[in-house]
Amino acid sequence: MKRTVDKRKSKTGSLSLLERVSASILRYSLLKGGERVLVGVSGGPDSMCLLHLMHRLKGTFEIDLNSVYVNHNLRPEEVGNEILFCRSLSESLGVDFTVKSIDVRSFANERRLTIQEAARELRYKAFEEAASETGADRVALAHHADDQVETFIMRLLRGAGPKGLAGIPARRGKFIRPLIDIEKKDIEEFLSSEGIPFVLDSSNLKGDYLRNKIRHSLLPSLREINPNLTETILHTVQILGDDERYFDLLVTKALMKSVSRKTAQKIELFLVPLESMEPVHLRRLLRRAMESVEGLRGVGFTHVEDITKLIKDGRSGDRLSLPGDIRAIRDYSLLVITSEKPVVLSEYDLHPDETLAIREAGIAIRALTKGIQRDSCDNKTSILLDAAGVTFPLKVRPRKAGDFFYPLGFGKRKKLQDFFVDEKVPRDERDRIPIVLSGRDIVWVAGYRGDNRFRVSDTTERFLRLDLLKCNFQ
Repeated sequence: MKRTVDKRKSKTGSLSLLERVSASILRYSLLKGGERVLVGVSGGPDSMCLLHLMHRLKGTFEIDLNSVYVNHNLRPEEVGNEILFCRSLSESLGVDFTVKSIDVRSFANERRLTIQEAARELRYKAFEEAASETGADRVALAHHADDQVETFIMRLLRGAGPKGLAGIPARRGKFIRPLIDIEKKDIEEFLSSEGIPFVLDSSNLKGDYLRNKIRHSLLPSLREINPNLTETILHTVQILGDDERYFDLLVTKALMKSVSRKTAQKIELFLVPLESMEPVHLRRLLRRAMESVEGLRGVGFTHVEDITKLIKDGRSGDRLSLPGDIRAIRDYSLLVITSEKPVVLSEYDLHPDETLAIREAGIAIRALTKGIQRDSCDNKTSILLDAAGVTFPLKVRPRKAGDFFYPLGFGKRKKLQDFFVDEKVPRDERDRIPIVLSGRDIVWVAGYRGDNRFRVSDTTERFLRLDLLKCNFQ
């Protein structure tokens, strides 16, 4: 597709800004051409500049535009006017406008997040919803070069690795940032020269948020030391970004070999490759692994360092408690990172020819006595017992201190605790393993081993078959 930039010139040269934004779109592959783009607008100078520039580039990239305002419900006295302003300006450009409303305070209290953290999470969800509703292929946001500098400083002060210091990406998924190479002063010059109106969010003028303190207090002092601070930091961010893209390829390959199991709240990683991995590689792999699990997101750089020490120096059974009820556990051959609440079984009665649902563990146990023939079982997930030696109802419960049994094939009495250690059963799993008893005697450690005292012999006439079933209870 041949692209030509709008040749209209302003008194101060808005053409150069248009060309630079067009160049950024091409450099970072933000658009291929022909997309529907949803522009996030707030009424402020940055988003108004973005909306006008994207409107002028419609023909260049053959795009359709929509705009969206996200109401955070934090400034009720200002929001009404901002919405009217954004609607009026969007409609004057022939751009369809929509509003999304989010309840930041309630979400922050519910999730124990700061207002800023809650606002960011809900805002991106609102953009996703609006994109789906409007059929948008891209969501354009107005982050610019000064935001990049502030983010770099903020993450440096809080503690971050190269990935965090690589800053705000020009593109992540469907989110694009066409102004990411443009400084704030150029945005303001463009708005002034074009006579484009905007409104100011009063919260941006306050000094009580870290970003605003950096913007209004720290950066002016740093610029006295280095007048080219923005250029210097952007160059550093670019180098770190290039490095991260290279490391991402290495991490992708390593992670594919390291994952044992993954759910929405847990990931299990093989320890063998992690233990010998260089820290610079391991940190990135851990961050990527946790970012891929919805229930593990939000773990900070210092916590990744703690997990790295757990892998390198920890022993089996060692664990870490992390924010958000997340736990990192070093087991025999696995590193388990989970936000799942540990499951402890209740106590149940199991009657003959009944299937007992154990919902808290997502399993069931079936006891069959009718029409059972002598056949082979794996003695782990299914077992055949001599029914003559069993008293019903059977009891099903979690382990208790002092439990012992006679493992099938072993013959000698063994403490259940020692059995779990020998079988390398992770500690977090032990309380969710059903122990099946006849009277006070263990007949089966479900999923692992039966008891030798209840084994089938050549003289057995009546059989009891027990099966451990995985279930998906709705």
